[in-house]
Amino acid sequence: MMRLLKVVALATAAALLLVVCAVCGASWYYTTQHGQGCASCHEMTASVGLMHSSAHRASNCLDCHETSLRTKLRHISVHIFGTLPEAIHLRDVDVVEMTASCRRCHQREYATWHAGPHSATYSRILADPAHNAKRRLNEDCLRCHGMHFNGSIRDLVQPQNAAGPWHLTRVDLAGQPAIPCLACHQLHREGLPQSKPEVRISVTGTATPESLAFFDRREQMSFAAAGLMLPQVWDNARVVRVSPDARQFLCYQCHAPREPETGTPAASNRWGPQVASGDDRTPIGVHEGISCLACHLGHNENARASCKTCHPQMSHCGIDVEAMDTTYYNPKSSHNIHWVRCTDCHQHGVPKPKIFTRPSTLQTSTAE
Repeated sequence: MMRLLKVVALATAAALLLVVCAVCGASWYYTTQHGQGCASCHEMTASVGLMHSSAHRASNCLDCHETSLRTKLRHISVHIFGTLPEAIHLRDVDVVEMTASCRRCHQREYATWHAGPHSATYSRILADPAHNAKRRLNEDCLRCHGMHFNGSIRDLVQPQNAAGPWHLTRVDLAGQPAIPCLACHQLHREGLPQSKPEVRISVTGTATPESLAFFDRREQMSFAAAGLMLPQVWDNARVVRVSPDARQFLCYQCHAPREPETGTPAASNRWGPQVASGDDRTPIGVHEGISCLACHLGHNENARASCKTCHPQMSHCGIDVEAMDTTYYNPKSSHNIHWVRCTDCHQHGVPKPKIFTRPSTLQTSTAE
């Protein structure tokens, strides 16, 4: 009996040693092969090929993808027990862990994103009492807030009513970003690493970064911003002039207008999606036709310096544009900066521009 127990113990120890050696050996192999080890699995060949022609071609697969022992054992079990999915996709926890990997190389971009509204957490977005009391949670919420979540809205937030109190059932995601880097960027996309342009002042070159792409949770794939559609937006019966800046095509995937509700004049006349409806921020009035990126910084949406970018300090009215009664100056103003018109304040007619002159030091010195 004792001999049998010793044999079993030795066999168990040998098996464990074999597993450890296999995992460590595989880890060393995949780490040193710069992605070729990953390419040995036929399911990953296409992704590895795209990575080698992307802006991240000099990076190792393991620079971005988590490689813990737990992950390796999960991969082994999937292959042994034959539970391979039809298509390989990142899990929500994988996407969260990759955000830290992005930070290692893109520190400035990460810092500006983290300081802006798009770094809002799952808890901040989906368990907000003020919002959930007005609008019922539904599957479409995950289209923009939690697009990488592997499940339905019921698997993430409870209860599904307008009374609350609401809580996340996935507590591990409560403090994690609901709009991570991969929501708007595609890593495995063909393109060159960013380099210093030969011509510094020119309209030539790529206006839209190749990495900009919208991740569609229904299709489980990213769509390049340059290939997305620009919506036609209406102001009642008038078609709004929208900037052709392809970068903002990405913005419209979440900040989109709605179709007119039944019974409204727009619906009865079959006009299209109305400006300022839903989450739409298409500018009209004095700002019609300009791009979202003309005012908002790319990663943190800050628009603090937007007025100075285009305006002189004093407007035609002789008033500092930054002190006018708009939501730029006061968030509670009734004049939204996206849709403000001159007639909102000048209801009896827009006055003629005032001409300001100041003495020229050049003319003075010449006269002397």
